[in-house]
Amino acid sequence: MKYKVYIHPTVYQETLVKLSSKDQERIDSLVQQFTTNPYVGDSLQIKSIREKRLNDKRIYHVVFEDLKIVLIVAVSDKKTQQRTIDSIRSNMDAYRDYVKSIIDQN
Repeated sequence: MKYKVYIHPTVYQETLVKLSSKDQERIDSLVQQFTTNPYVGDSLQIKSIREKRLNDKRIYHVVFEDLKIVLIVAVSDKKTQQRTIDSIRSNMDAYRDYVKSIIDQN
């Protein structure tokens, strides 16, 4: 079964619109890859939190296997990697609530 992929609004507004068109195309390619293989990339202590490198940046996504949804939650560089991971771990409930709100809207 294919997964649906969503990008958290803060990621889109704060990061993705500022990327070069080449990097945006790579993100689009990753989104397509996540639909069939959501566990691509490195696991970050918890199986559902993943990191995929994109040149000098890291794309973080959370896999909600029970909902068949992947949510892209952050983009960072190596310098802010640990702070980003800590933030993702502390916001897991909020991410699940966001995904459930998307499901309820559809």
